[in-house]
Amino acid sequence: MKVGDGGTWWMMRQVVNFLYGLTRPACGRRLGGRMRRLTDLIRTILCVLVWMVPACTKRDHGLRLVTVGGQGPPTLVLLHGFGSTAQDWLPFAKSIRVPGAKGQTSFIFPEGPHTTTPPEGPTGGRAWWSLKLASYIASPAALPDLSQARPVGLEQATESIRILLEQRRPRLWEKSKPLVLGGFSQGAIVSLETALGTKEDLAGLVLLSGTIVDEAHLVAALPSRRGLPAFVAHGRNDRVLPFFLAERLVHHMQNAGVSVTWFPFEGGHEIPAIVVDELNAFLGRTLPK
Repeated sequence: MKVGDGGTWWMMRQVVNFLYGLTRPACGRRLGGRMRRLTDLIRTILCVLVWMVPACTKRDHGLRLVTVGGQGPPTLVLLHGFGSTAQDWLPFAKSIRVPGAKGQTSFIFPEGPHTTTPPEGPTGGRAWWSLKLASYIASPAALPDLSQARPVGLEQATESIRILLEQRRPRLWEKSKPLVLGGFSQGAIVSLETALGTKEDLAGLVLLSGTIVDEAHLVAALPSRRGLPAFVAHGRNDRVLPFFLAERLVHHMQNAGVSVTWFPFEGGHEIPAIVVDELNAFLGRTLPK
């Protein structure tokens, strides 16, 4: 199924995505039970509408994919964070602009296979694996540190994206390259791990508010991506995944020869407009005109 990007369908998609996005900030705040249930109901209704309106929703190698935009080149594969959904990327398909692409950019948003439930995550959110962040907090005042951990579920999540990239190659990538892989938060973790575990030719890597996982493995594997352009952004006031680990990640990447564009910003665990602007500049410098 493919719905055209013009006219009435385009306008419907923008309205639905805008309304759906308005419910996301509320889900991150502490709400009373009745208000939380109302918010979840609104999100569910809007989610059904988003399912109806996006350019394409389908399954590929067991993953639900939401695709929007042109046929490429280029192609951007972006992974959502814990408790989010593939639909939450849809507004970014309009704000992420690749200079010279002339509207042909193809966006592919895979969706994590697991469903989140309170108290670990919002009702109906999606995840790449059950994160259990509290188990990585050493003291009440600390933030999660996964640098010495190898979470159960990471391998399966990485493998699902690796298969998606490598087995779709004959059908899609050769015609729609260059290919950029990236993600936010848990999606950034999976994106980095996938990039280090596949020989797929990547034009760029985008890591938004991610962190270090299994530091020893990371340091050993990073040289395999020497020369790869990477955009890394992290909020200095992030209270979910610590800023200092993002700095350490950048240090390891630079030492391994990865071509890193590092953008720290004044903010929290989020993707503000200023980060999107810098990402667009990175894509403009990195991707062929």
